[in-house]
Amino acid sequence: MSEVVASMAGSVWKILVNPGDQVEEDQDVVILESMKMEIPIAAELDGTVKEVRVSEGDFVNEGDVIAVIE
Repeated sequence: MSEVVASMAGSVWKILVNPGDQVEEDQDVVILESMKMEIPIAAELDGTVKEVRVSEGDFVNEGDVIAVIE
């Protein structure tokens, strides 16, 4: 099991996956917006999205868990 974490503080601009989706290593899971820049956050390994812990518009801090992949 792997956790996808925010690499920086920002707002969740767009969620690109749903629970049950298959993802591949380096596939973008969410896009954060910080300082008017869009920052993609990618999965670190292949697997199935077990849980998405954020909603669009949520604010996350660096290190916050965004999704869980197994």
